[in-house]
Amino acid sequence: MQKTVVVRVDTLKMHSKYRKQYKVSKKFKAHDEAGEYKQGDTVVIQEVRPMSREKRWKVIELIKRPIRVEEIADEEVKA
Repeated sequence: MQKTVVVRVDTLKMHSKYRKQYKVSKKFKAHDEAGEYKQGDTVVIQEVRPMSREKRWKVIELIKRPIRVEEIADEEVKA
């Protein structure tokens, strides 16, 4: 799985009887050719032809990358 990322999609559903919202998660395996996406990134995926038994998605765009502790520490050292 060197060129594969697992993307978790969270959705809110409402319980039919109790009218309370709860979170449902689903995981998709997506193709990442360059291996540039890391854990915690928010990405856009697109459905493509099957690439393997479970991989039918491709990462097309990075929306947001979280600030990591290492990046903050490097900025403090430089300043």
